[in-house]
Amino acid sequence: MSKRITPFASRYCSTLDRLKEAIRRKRPGLLRRGVVLQHDNATPHSANLTQQWLQRYGWEILPHPAHSPDLEPSDFHLFGPLKRHLGGMAFETDDDLISELRNWFDNLDVDFFRVGINSLLSRRQKCTDLHGDYVEK
Repeated sequence: MSKRITPFASRYCSTLDRLKEAIRRKRPGLLRRGVVLQHDNATPHSANLTQQWLQRYGWEILPHPAHSPDLEPSDFHLFGPLKRHLGGMAFETDDDLISELRNWFDNLDVDFFRVGINSLLSRRQKCTDLHGDYVEK
């Protein structure tokens, strides 16, 4: 377990607090059955403060092989459609870009996220079967 302390670990733990509260409101039985979380090995995720938070609430962490973009839903599920959506657009300001991104996310169907999460399960199994090697599409 890491003994690292980072300024971002506190912020990450606050994010986990908000996630726990959202789960409590939306899926209360899930907290009783236990939460399984996958995050990468970024310093805030492996910091002592974060590890203590996870232990306090009994959340299980799926091991994440180093350098595994195949297991990042943003890499294999989100960025392609987002790139296609933004293709050819030009933005005058950062605020224009942020507005377009918010609009795109607000209009995504819940099934978009469900498909990404479900494909993570099969990709994770393939990665495990391949002993951490890359998963092809």
